[in-house]
Amino acid sequence: MSALMVSISGVRGIVGETLTPEVVLAYASAFAEYCGYGTVVVGRDSRVTGELVRQVVFAGLVSSGCKVIDLGICTTPGVQVMVKHLKADGGIIITASHNPVQWNALKFVGNKGFFLSKEDNTIFMPLAAKSGFKRVLWDEVKKIEAYPDAIRIYTQKLLKFSLINKLAIKKKKFKVVIDCVNGAGSVMCPGLLRALGCRVVELNCKPDGLFPHEPEPTPANLKQLCAAVKKHKAHVGFAVDPDADRLAIVSEKGVAIGEEYTLALCADYFLSRKKGPVVVNLSTSRMINDVCEKYGVKLTRTPVGEINVSTELVRQKGVFGGEGNGGAMAPEIHACRDACTGMELVLQYMAASGKSVSGLVASLPSYAIVKTKYDCSAVDMARAFDRFKNGFPGGAVDEQDGIRVDIGKSWVQLRKSNTEPVARIIAEAPTAAEAQQLTEQAKALLFG
Repeated sequence: MSALMVSISGVRGIVGETLTPEVVLAYASAFAEYCGYGTVVVGRDSRVTGELVRQVVFAGLVSSGCKVIDLGICTTPGVQVMVKHLKADGGIIITASHNPVQWNALKFVGNKGFFLSKEDNTIFMPLAAKSGFKRVLWDEVKKIEAYPDAIRIYTQKLLKFSLINKLAIKKKKFKVVIDCVNGAGSVMCPGLLRALGCRVVELNCKPDGLFPHEPEPTPANLKQLCAAVKKHKAHVGFAVDPDADRLAIVSEKGVAIGEEYTLALCADYFLSRKKGPVVVNLSTSRMINDVCEKYGVKLTRTPVGEINVSTELVRQKGVFGGEGNGGAMAPEIHACRDACTGMELVLQYMAASGKSVSGLVASLPSYAIVKTKYDCSAVDMARAFDRFKNGFPGGAVDEQDGIRVDIGKSWVQLRKSNTEPVARIIAEAPTAAEAQQLTEQAKALLFG
């Protein structure tokens, strides 16, 4: 049996195995207390277990005395924005993001629309371990209020983004294939693209939670989208994960360019129009270093985890940020990862430059990145980290999140995942051979 994953990314597990109704009820009840028994916004992705988890979350919140605002199926960034918009005391997002269909999860959002920080979790998480929770009497039970306007409000906010010229995009009459993996993006992404004047071909945009392929939008999982882009002679293909906070891009040639290019392309356009501090995580491609150097702006790296990037982005009054898994952040909209923000910026870059996706990719420095993950249940990770730290003589070591070692234009990182029971190794170098060599060396150090 897999373990319940409890981390800065929330609580996730396999439904009926580790993420049981009892577990969900405990965490929902604890969050009610954390929020002072106030108003809590709830949204979910389209997973087949979403309705089950949602009803248990409602029971925990309402029986504790909270008012609930139910957004129904909504993207993760959409829920975050609505928590702030509705001036709620907190939010719960029911989504396991890129994890396979048997998983589900609870992500907890504070009253400013950001995930709980490490410090916040030191207060919240012990509440869930209690043996009893407050329960109100019948005459103190508050309403569950359906709120159907979340997608419309968030879409309008995106359309008012100052760096987006809707007319310029509309004039290009871009044909776009969008793959929403039958997730929450299905209720938002096609509509946004049409509002921008694109000709839209929908692929897997039925929000029934039946994922037609592995939901993580990596190149290996985007063969159907690549074929559709070529078939329809589209200008670009977009793929999002089930909660639409990550974006992957397919070029007009039907080639999945890799999620790392999402952030680099967005940053390249963004900084050409508005300069300022940029914040990304430690696992993001060094393409972002080159882009920031090009525009002479400060780049800061944080541990993996959206809240780590968001917190630093807000603290520095940064203009742009994100994570290398395809999550772009524009604080003008909200300092959270959002596939829709990424789609807008890529389309705007294409319109403003007159270049294709392939042309834009060719304008960026080229690196090869290899991402692997390994079952680490039998590994003494403390010893593995020690071996790793000392395994690359002369490299610059960063210990903010696992161990990252930079060697010239290359780097390699070993870290434990926040979302899966695995260890992740990421290696990047100027050539594929060099990146693969670093990966093999790192794997040997992991397993001793």
